[in-house]
Amino acid sequence: MSLSSIDSAIWVEITEGQLSVEKIYSWTVLEDCGAVVLFSGTVRDFSDGRPGVTKLSYEAYETVAFERMTDLAKRALSEFEGMGRVAVVHRLGEMTPGESTVIISVSAAHRDQAYEASRFLIDTLKKSVPIWKKESWMGGSDWGLGANSVKET
Repeated sequence: MSLSSIDSAIWVEITEGQLSVEKIYSWTVLEDCGAVVLFSGTVRDFSDGRPGVTKLSYEAYETVAFERMTDLAKRALSEFEGMGRVAVVHRLGEMTPGESTVIISVSAAHRDQAYEASRFLIDTLKKSVPIWKKESWMGGSDWGLGANSVKET
């Protein structure tokens, strides 16, 4: 299943397809915005106490995750001054080291707002959106460390 919504200011997507940093970045750029901040969360080859990570598998409660991601994008646009566009895109399924799992890209009139909005989006997404990661490493596989209960934001 893939959920996607793109309008003039917000791009929210949950997909099993590969993420394109270039495409998302390009969409975020606007002539009246002097800053674009792009965050790409990627699979790394280790986790605390789990050397040799070979893959991550992401699952989600997709309809709720999509709604919450959309709400977060709307909040970023309204709560941070001078915002242009906001993209929140997350991948599901299996990924190997080096692949992007989540991309947050925001444009704003000034860098401070872009940095703050980007940080707000990724931190709040990790705490409040029902997306779970399973890690596979040399010694086995299990759900990601430091998992949080899903909270309303």
